[in-house]
Amino acid sequence: MVRKIVKYFIISFISAILIMTFILEIVSVNGPSMLNTFFTNDKIIVEKITYYFKSPKKQDIIVFKYAKNPSEKYIKRIIAVEGDKIKIINDKVYVNDKLVVEPYAVYNTKNYAANNNDNIHNFKEVTVPENTVFVMGDNRYDSLDSRFKDIGFVNKKLIIGKVLIRIYPINKFGRI
Repeated sequence: MVRKIVKYFIISFISAILIMTFILEIVSVNGPSMLNTFFTNDKIIVEKITYYFKSPKKQDIIVFKYAKNPSEKYIKRIIAVEGDKIKIINDKVYVNDKLVVEPYAVYNTKNYAANNNDNIHNFKEVTVPENTVFVMGDNRYDSLDSRFKDIGFVNKKLIIGKVLIRIYPINKFGRI
């Protein structure tokens, strides 16, 4: 009996490690860039398998590694995918010359640093290169994202996965 319990425990433990290594990852949100979709200390589950079989899609919320320091992770929303033309005019985002309706976008006018940074409000039209995506935080005036050279276009190889579900806080538990 004890031997059976130990065997099931070991199998369960190994299964959990394999799932958390290759299929799912729990990530803690840190920072204001995805307000009001996510807040600091929200816990989310990132699913790592989908992008091995399908390309990322517009509006997917992803977690990716920062190219200059792969130990850092960022969470952003995909706004455009490879081959798309994107531009921003007076805070309005256009993909392939169509205005993107963004009910999730937040524009905090109290962020005075954003007021003097034209790159935040206007972005010259570019075509998203092959094997990359263009990402933005939902909190448009307080997000380091593809509008800035530090992030730029995100190589698909740096994408950890797609946000699947929020698990904390409990009162906000659910699919994204």
